[in-house]
Amino acid sequence: MNLGLKNRVVIITGTNNPQGIGATTALAFAREGVRLALVYKKIPHQYDESKTGTDGVDRYFKANSGDMTEVEKQLRALNADYLVLESDVSNEYSVNDIYDRVNGHFGKVDILVNNAAAADDGDNDTIETITQSAIDETFAVNVRGTLLMIREFVKRRGDYGRVINFSTDAAQAFPGVQITYFASKAAIEAFTRSIAIGVGKYGITVNCIAPGPTQTGWIDEELANSVLPQIPLGKLIQPQDIAETIIFLASERASMVTGQVIKVSGGHAL
Repeated sequence: MNLGLKNRVVIITGTNNPQGIGATTALAFAREGVRLALVYKKIPHQYDESKTGTDGVDRYFKANSGDMTEVEKQLRALNADYLVLESDVSNEYSVNDIYDRVNGHFGKVDILVNNAAAADDGDNDTIETITQSAIDETFAVNVRGTLLMIREFVKRRGDYGRVINFSTDAAQAFPGVQITYFASKAAIEAFTRSIAIGVGKYGITVNCIAPGPTQTGWIDEELANSVLPQIPLGKLIQPQDIAETIIFLASERASMVTGQVIKVSGGHAL
C-alpha cells in the first residue's frame, strides 16, 4: 500500500531510548522513505547498572540518560536519511533553532510527532506530596513543549501537515498518583481538539495517541503480571503497535481524521 510518505520530512521528539516509541517510530518512518529529524534530550537518572540487562526501571532510566548511538546504528542499517538534534523542546529559543536547522537541512517539515515527555520519577506527584518543581518540570515539557513545537510547525507550514501528539490511556480516569503527569496529558488531549479546529483551514490534521501499558523497557516481570489481567487482549502493547498507528495518521490515507484521541491500549482503560 502506498501511504504517500516517501521523501516527506518528519520531526520526532524523544528518540534516544532504543526500545522506546520515538525510536521505533523513526525506524518505521525510515522504512517508508521518510526523511527524519530526531530530537532528544539526555535525562539524568539514577539507576543500578547491574539491573539494566532486563526490563525494569533501571534499564529504562539508563536508556533515557543516554545518547542516540544505538538508534543511529539501526538507522544506518536502513540507509535512512536523518538528522539528530540534542535540544530542549520546553524552551522556545531551542524550538526555533530546531526548526531553523531542520528547514536548512531538509526544507519544510511535513509531519510532527510530539513524543517527548517528562514525569516525576520519585514520590512527589500525589496531592499530599506534590512539589512546585514536579509541576513545573512536567508541564514545561508535556504541555509547553508540545505547544511550542506545534506553534512553530504551523507558522512554517508547507503544503502538507500532520501533527501527532501523545496522551496516555488513563488520562481521563487516573488514580491519585502521578496527578501532574496525567493532568498534563489530559491537557494535551484538550488542545489537540482545539488546535485541530483552528488549523483545519490549512489542511493540517492534529491527532493524539493514548497508549496503554507499553513495553519500552520499563515494565518488569512483576509489573507485567499485575497489569496483564487489565488488558482485554491479554498482552502488553509494543512500541511497534504505536508506530504503525502513527504511520497511518501521518499518511495520505488519514486525510480526514483530525481532532481524535486514539487509544492503542489493547482495551486497557476503556
